[in-house]
Amino acid sequence: SGSRAFFGLPKAMPDSAIRGAGRAPGRAVRRNVSSNHPEGTVVRMRRQWLQVGIGLALAGSLAMAAAAQDGFGKLDPAPPDGKTADQIVTAMGEKESNFAKARENYVFKQSVVFQTINDDNGKPDGEYRQVADIGLNRDGTRTERVTFAPQNTIERVILTREDMDDVAHRLPFVMTTKDLPDYNLNYLGRQKVDELDTYVFNAEPKTIEKNRRFFKGKLWVDQRDLQIVMVSGKNVPDEVRKGHENLSPPFTTYYEQIDGKYWFPTYTKADGTLHFAAGEGNMAQDVHVRSIVKYTDYRQFRSTSRIIYDGQEITKEGDDKNTPEKPKK
Repeated sequence: SGSRAFFGLPKAMPDSAIRGAGRAPGRAVRRNVSSNHPEGTVVRMRRQWLQVGIGLALAGSLAMAAAAQDGFGKLDPAPPDGKTADQIVTAMGEKESNFAKARENYVFKQSVVFQTINDDNGKPDGEYRQVADIGLNRDGTRTERVTFAPQNTIERVILTREDMDDVAHRLPFVMTTKDLPDYNLNYLGRQKVDELDTYVFNAEPKTIEKNRRFFKGKLWVDQRDLQIVMVSGKNVPDEVRKGHENLSPPFTTYYEQIDGKYWFPTYTKADGTLHFAAGEGNMAQDVHVRSIVKYTDYRQFRSTSRIIYDGQEITKEGDDKNTPEKPKK
């Protein structure tokens, strides 16, 4: 059949967030050619006076907000047809495992915009912005080459290295077969999301382990491809000790099908108020933040890697045109 589209991106997303995709604002489209669209992630930061780690925020439950948007049908709690919920979860884990392996062979552009907001006028009073090319060394390790980084004007919070690690690893959420034993996945029903028919699951970690972070929230899984197309939730656990807060408010990540094969995380948005407790002579403070992280220009790095899709190898041989050029000195 023809291509299908997912139109679930927020209506309030600025045109500039997806202008390079060559389509109307608010759309993420299933395509059979390389995509040029946003992608997602989370960011922690620390208050300037306190060592604070937090995730990028969305006020309230984005799952509820998403359901209220045009294009999101009513959740049907009826069981799936032709398969059990457990069978869907098992198949999803296998597809996500294949995708995680395939994504290791892709390079892309990463764009981060983080703002603190003055609630008196609703305008930004500080901004951090960075654009980087995320590449690969021959040994498979990731590289990052910053191509645009104007002066950071944020004063009320400080972004840390851990924040950017979240951008790379937290919000582009993947639930592989290896991850499944760590979670309780409860089937909630079926939901029409514009052109996509999806299964909806609630995910919660079975146990909280020290020095590990887990996802807690909802997953939307495409009924045809059995891959994640949207997540809405938060990273847990939170660290609530005064002076050592590590808070992780909700976020929503949207996915787009790249090259007609896999659904890649392409866009994450956060907009909410962060609550910092008083301590060590500092008053409690609320900081309103907004953030958008995009991952665009996905390109396969090298044809020597084997990519498996639906149990079959889909790697094209002899195609090196997607290998990034070395930066000119």
